Amino acid sequence: MTLSMYQASVPVFIQGLTGLGGVIDKAAAHAAERKIDPAALLQARLYPDMFPFARQVQIATDFAKGGAARLAGVEFPAYEDSETSFEELKARVDKTIAFLRTLDAAQIDGSEERDISLVRRGETSIVKGQAYLLEQAMPNFYFHITTAYAIQRHNGVEVGKRVFLGAA
Repeated sequence: MTLSMYQASVPVFIQGLTGLGGVIDKAAAHAAERKIDPAALLQARLYPDMFPFARQVQIATDFAKGGAARLAGVEFPAYEDSETSFEELKARVDKTIAFLRTLDAAQIDGSEERDISLVRRGETSIVKGQAYLLEQAMPNFYFHITTAYAIQRHNGVEVGKRVFLGAA
């Protein structure tokens, strides 16, 4: 049995974002219960040269929506990156999941050899769909959801593997 490009992308992004939503919920509850200024957790980072939690969430959603949309050959929604609260970050995650659910297998399957155009720092490069998914979109997506999880865990938020996996 083969694994399709759709199966390797959209459901995986949705599961990861579901877990990220759980991390956001746990962090918000932690701040409220312990009377911690939410900004302290939203701007927390693992190391000074790393992005804070809020930015990790923004980038993770960008890789999910951008990755799936590029494979499907459709435009993806642009977000302003202006979230400053747990509620706004959770809404962004939910909005991204809703967008992903608009994509179907027929749009993405067969995209292994589709040319994907990427612009970074003013330079355009073309990569094939499967290489893009497996070598760029997924690793970056997992890096940012894992870092977001680690930031909150490091700050005492009681999240575990089940939350990260979207199973709690």
